[in-house]
Amino acid sequence: MTASATGNGSPTVIVFGDSLSAGFGIDVDQSWTALLQSRLEKLGYEHRVVNASISGETTEGGAARIESTLSNFSPELIILELGGNDGLRGFPPERIKDNLTRIIERSKASGASVVLLGIRIPTNYGPRYTAAFEAVYRQVANELDVKWIEFFMEGVALNDELLQADRIHPNAEAQPILLDNAWPVISATLDGTL
Repeated sequence: MTASATGNGSPTVIVFGDSLSAGFGIDVDQSWTALLQSRLEKLGYEHRVVNASISGETTEGGAARIESTLSNFSPELIILELGGNDGLRGFPPERIKDNLTRIIERSKASGASVVLLGIRIPTNYGPRYTAAFEAVYRQVANELDVKWIEFFMEGVALNDELLQADRIHPNAEAQPILLDNAWPVISATLDGTL
């Protein structure tokens, strides 16, 4: 986990995700979460960003560790970016939905706001599974009244120039785009305007 200004009493933003947010394969200082900290500082926010993302994390793993994350950091905002690994492994959409629901409900009960970053997956398991997987984010956001974006990797996912050699993980050049994708709901939630 990376944090800046740890323990200084500033309100905390937790990025709770997988390799897309953990800075997999790039210098962590180039990750969109590090860029988020810089943007907040430039714009006069006092928040510190704690990146609690883990490469390979599933929604089940996230549900298992949300309690300790909340108790360790008492965040004002949780940016939830999980589910891609579940989808790539063909986990049942209902289970993914249950886990995301558990994470969000627990976060909200602690007093944190939540922003949900939607994920899409390749159609390896067929169009029915893909559609059911992608629908999970909309359902969870609507049912739990959470601000969300439909596709965190918009403009990156199919662009080989913005992906690492595995054609899955975004490279350093993609990180500002990821931040720009997430920024509208993050800033509006912090400002209380949505």
